[in-house]
Amino acid sequence: MKSEDNIKEIQTLDDFKSLYFADQEGNIVCEECCTLAYQTGVGFLEIFTLENLSQLPTFTAGKQTRKQFYTMILITHGQVEEVIGYTKHTFTAGDMYFIGENQLHQIQQWSEEVKGFMCLFDSDYFLLCLKHQIKLNSFPFFQFGQKPVVNLAEREVVMMEHLFWKLNNEKCQKQTFNDDLLVRMFLNIILLEAERIYNHKKVETPFVLSRKEQLVARFQLLVNQKIITIKQVSEYADLLHVHPHYLNDVVKEITGHPASYFIQKQLVDEIKSRLIQTSDTVAIIAADLNFTEESYLGRFFKKHVELTPIQYRKKHKQH
Repeated sequence: MKSEDNIKEIQTLDDFKSLYFADQEGNIVCEECCTLAYQTGVGFLEIFTLENLSQLPTFTAGKQTRKQFYTMILITHGQVEEVIGYTKHTFTAGDMYFIGENQLHQIQQWSEEVKGFMCLFDSDYFLLCLKHQIKLNSFPFFQFGQKPVVNLAEREVVMMEHLFWKLNNEKCQKQTFNDDLLVRMFLNIILLEAERIYNHKKVETPFVLSRKEQLVARFQLLVNQKIITIKQVSEYADLLHVHPHYLNDVVKEITGHPASYFIQKQLVDEIKSRLIQTSDTVAIIAADLNFTEESYLGRFFKKHVELTPIQYRKKHKQH
């Protein structure tokens, strides 16, 4: 395992821009946009062309990073070699690959003729699209331990290329909240289409993980499934038949975060989802998520989001 000291933590889109675009003049994102600045709103989504990114020496310099948001990449031409987690991958034209939140990532080599798209977005941006939508961590390619790539047929590449173009075009031209809803819907369409293709493709070779990576994958899956009823690291350790300290140490070694981080984040995301996508009162949400009192949920949420549940709901529904 590589030392955590060598990993660049990228928590926000601004961190990403500061790391890779600090010395750049002019626009490098897309043909239509005249600036890198993202319009003020909830969460973020940004799109880059691979041919533009490949021109940045800092981008392909092989830094090991861990982003606090999601990445999806479509390759239409050329080849890239990257390490996702602790597994090296070679992606070629027709591949669409995904890097989940908190996943270790390192670019090893991009061919000079590489072309395609890269889309970055966070969970807050995704949350606002559709009521009762599928959750990001339900997509198989974003799940730790699942193969992060789908191989597209020629007609599927054409379809995805058009969808990425539409997503970028709508993002650049948006002026109203309804325009932004359209952007979010195109994001969902891309993810849902990718999932459908992914699930129809048979993985010819199993995705091999170390024993520690397998444990982390099982832990994260359990958290996704049982967060409403189970909120203690020790209870997850019991289900996995390991000691809580061992579980915490392994999760920290593989992901850079303690086991409690994933439990708390899953719970925060669940609360956010219900605040945004439903009209349930905070009291009802607290009861549904098995908080003994509404005030406990309020204190927990404010500690992690720095807003009360009511403030968060108002901020996201004031458009």
